[in-house]
Amino acid sequence: MNLSLGVKVLVVIICILFSALVGIGAGWLSHKPNGRKRDAVLVGGGTFGGTLTLCLLVLTSLGVL
Repeated sequence: MNLSLGVKVLVVIICILFSALVGIGAGWLSHKPNGRKRDAVLVGGGTFGGTLTLCLLVLTSLGVL
């Protein structure tokens, strides 16, 4: 696909926002009532990084990016 630079930037921003939502959800689900908050933040951050990597790899392999 021959997409313009602006469209590619928008696709990357959408991937970042989607990954942030998945990371927030994972951190929220992993939080225990009497647990430390930093453990939930670490889970959410790891999930964000993994989701963003997966999204960008899939879009790159499809030829979008």
